[in-house]
Amino acid sequence: MMFKKDLSLLVLILVVGTIVAIINPRFLSPINIANTANLIGLFGMFSIGMGFVIITGGIELSVGSMFALLGVIFIDLLVNYEMNWPLAMLLMVLAGTALGWLHGYLVTEMRLQPFVVTLCGLLIYRGIARYYTNDGTAGFAFGMNFPALEWLTTGRAFGLIPHSFIVFILLALVMGIVLHKSVFGRYLFAVGKNEEAARYSGIRTHRIITAAYVISGALCGLSAIYLAMYTRSISPASHGSFYELYAIAAAVLGGCSLRGGEGSVLGIVLGAILLQVLQNLVNLLGIPSSLNFAVIGGVILIGVLADQQIVRRRAQLKLAKT
Repeated sequence: MMFKKDLSLLVLILVVGTIVAIINPRFLSPINIANTANLIGLFGMFSIGMGFVIITGGIELSVGSMFALLGVIFIDLLVNYEMNWPLAMLLMVLAGTALGWLHGYLVTEMRLQPFVVTLCGLLIYRGIARYYTNDGTAGFAFGMNFPALEWLTTGRAFGLIPHSFIVFILLALVMGIVLHKSVFGRYLFAVGKNEEAARYSGIRTHRIITAAYVISGALCGLSAIYLAMYTRSISPASHGSFYELYAIAAAVLGGCSLRGGEGSVLGIVLGAILLQVLQNLVNLLGIPSSLNFAVIGGVILIGVLADQQIVRRRAQLKLAKT
């Protein structure tokens, strides 16, 4: 069933891409493809983490605020503290991991709703980021360069393939193995399907759920670095706003059910690609950028409606068999 979903999504991407290319041939230009691939990589990284959380039946709403907080700290460490960039990168990934663990702890041990925990995180992290910069903008001074870091985050292989896209694909391969070929992945699906049944079968459900949030937090920490280097300056009041919606949309489009227990990394990858193709469509057709959120909202709605139809169809088939 999941393979059919992924195949249908791939066909949809090809159809939409073909239509866009016919309407505006610039869609197939090397520059446009490279820029789109870069955005796919930037938004796809943290979408994979969101998918892991959704598979457990949870949600992560603090993604954008985490980007603002970790981004301004990362820039501050490089600019004002003159820290070596590998160490600064490591600290950001560890910080994201710690925040993910905190969310998992509050959800599992304190038994708070994921929506409440991550909504509070959304507000708290954004507020701390604004306080940290005194509501100013954090950025690199004119002429300040970090050649190795810039090559790693914003460079392009063969002058065309963005490194962000390459890292995204490598992450997808690794996380695909973790989700679909490991015991942890099987436990993750079991917890999402029925947490109580998984617990009675001997699965340490709290650890599995917490691990999903930890993975999401670590990928958010890595994404925060790439986004900071991509934008070069961060306004904590707006940086990363609504990015969690991109991740949720990519995961839902990729077959991750908001009920939990379903999803695939390949689907999330295809969902991230489709979202950016749609965004590119909006730009190339001259549609006002203010409608971007309307496009994302419509995509999420269609994904949820499709998920409901699939659930109903399965229920009807089971009744017919009995």
